[in-house]
Amino acid sequence: MTQLLYSTGAAVSAGGSHLTTIGSGRCNPRSGLTGKGDDMKSWILIVLAAASIVLAGCGDGGGSRDPAATTQKIYRHSMDQAPNKIDPTQAATVYSNFVILNVYDTLYAYKYLARPYTLKTNLATDLPKVSDDGLTYTISIKPGVHFTDDPSFPDGRGREVVAEDFVYSIKRHFDPASLSQGAWVWQGRIAGLDAWKEAGSDYDAEISGLRALDRHTIQITLTRPYPQLVHTLTMGFAALVPREAVEHYGPEFATRPVGSGPFQMKQFDTARAVLIKNPRFRAEPVDLAAEGYDPALHDGLGLEAIEGRSPPFVDRVDVNFVTEDAARWNSFSKGSEIQFAKIPSEQFDAVLSSKTPPTLKPELISRYNMLDLVAPEVIFNTFNMDFEEFGYHPDPAQAERNKALRCAVIKAFDWNQRDERFYNGIAKIFPGIIPPAVPEFDGEMPRDSVTRDVAGARKLLAEHDWTADNLPELTYGVAASVKQRQLFEQFRGFVSEIGYPSEKIVLEQFATFGDVSKAWKQSKLPFISKSWGLDYPDAENVLQLFYGPNGSPGSNDANFADPEYDRLYEQSAVMQPGPERTAIYHRMNQILVDSCVAVMGLSRTNLLMWHDGVIAYPDRNIVGGFWLRFVDLRDE
Repeated sequence: MTQLLYSTGAAVSAGGSHLTTIGSGRCNPRSGLTGKGDDMKSWILIVLAAASIVLAGCGDGGGSRDPAATTQKIYRHSMDQAPNKIDPTQAATVYSNFVILNVYDTLYAYKYLARPYTLKTNLATDLPKVSDDGLTYTISIKPGVHFTDDPSFPDGRGREVVAEDFVYSIKRHFDPASLSQGAWVWQGRIAGLDAWKEAGSDYDAEISGLRALDRHTIQITLTRPYPQLVHTLTMGFAALVPREAVEHYGPEFATRPVGSGPFQMKQFDTARAVLIKNPRFRAEPVDLAAEGYDPALHDGLGLEAIEGRSPPFVDRVDVNFVTEDAARWNSFSKGSEIQFAKIPSEQFDAVLSSKTPPTLKPELISRYNMLDLVAPEVIFNTFNMDFEEFGYHPDPAQAERNKALRCAVIKAFDWNQRDERFYNGIAKIFPGIIPPAVPEFDGEMPRDSVTRDVAGARKLLAEHDWTADNLPELTYGVAASVKQRQLFEQFRGFVSEIGYPSEKIVLEQFATFGDVSKAWKQSKLPFISKSWGLDYPDAENVLQLFYGPNGSPGSNDANFADPEYDRLYEQSAVMQPGPERTAIYHRMNQILVDSCVAVMGLSRTNLLMWHDGVIAYPDRNIVGGFWLRFVDLRDE
């Protein structure tokens, strides 16, 4: 049967492993028919027989398909960028982290439905036992959990996950060969870990603060109290990996994940990640009440159908990476392709009967579900202080001129226009880096830094002898997409109005988000446009973005280094939540504003939409990709 229907626009592979439509990608078994007489009759019989196979696959939206796809439960998700690596040491983007949390295990997670976000156990059996001085954490993990079967294991059979796997996985972040983007999470915090790195990163050498007491018991000893430690153990950075797979695959391990999570990776490229159900995943029946089910929030989503059943509930997940909003929405609205999408701002009028509050049009309510969420995130633009044209400079006079230039660019930025143009006027704009989603948000902070002042910007430039001739070229790096180009053009328009020559605002486009992120980590761009989704609900998670020791390749892409800020960060880092710590956070936030290090900030109100046939509460904020295991499909 190899390419039986090639001349009609479709093909069926001889091996039966997939069915592919050729050409337009739409199911059309009649296209391209030519011929006459008996030959034509023979062709018609063949075509009709094969067409039934093609039509059976029309609901798959084109592309590869498993032979059992007509009986499989397949959920088709979408994301607006693609990760370039599925390795916990590279879980620095929401895109990588989303997939990592589904193929690997972490010790802890967040409850699926509880808001405010609430910690829960995952691979751990209970919350840690903590010593009176707050330095030693003892954690037990569940016995009988296994890595997925893989050729990297001696007999091809995945072995049991043990405490030593956690020790090894954290060590990897401090091995220079890993080029980890996550070492900042534990740097200077776990006793002996930094010294282990300096001594040559010998994996067989013990670390005093990171030990496997037995097969199922982990002990972490801190250099000083770190109240956010358990939160960090929910992150993709903290996922457990087997040493055998890392050593077997070498660099290829970044795209050949071997974990113990609910799904296994079947396919991964820049267009799609295909995850299949892990047949050996542990049975853990859902307790909706324990997960935070609230009828006022969750009624009508069909979640009752998963009560008492053990996830994952679907056989396959296709995570489609669709960069362009229009293409993603077109695929979503067809009804037979992707089943989840964020509503693009240009579609609001077509979808919503009201924006305050966001409400679906009556004719769509029976077909779709919608969730509106103020994201726990901050969208901002930061200068890279490593660049002497804009940042730190050995000449104090020039350093002061650079600060005036940064402040002028900040004054030129129009957050209200940014909101109206790209976020449909429903985003939350705020001064500083601490977003409204965390309890330490400062609602009383002056809003001067988010209020446009073109005259003030021009005055600053003139007072510090900046002219169109001597202003430095500003390179603005983004992942290539129409929307990113539009964001850039709007920014260039803002700064042009204060006298910055438009030809000196230069766009540099990267093929993927992973590529531009790599450029940030290597300190190759003077100006960075990014969003940071909080890893845990504590302002420390955004304040660490400007902590000096977290400079490139860590999370401090600004390479900001302020002695007072760093001192306050270190002081607050060992404190439990409370008014005193909150006051320190507010002071640090003001230092960032006064330093004019970044244009900040905004949190989107995301409108998430999914097909009514999908049972889910698809909030990835804080929870990350952990919710995917709970997705189910309604019976037709």
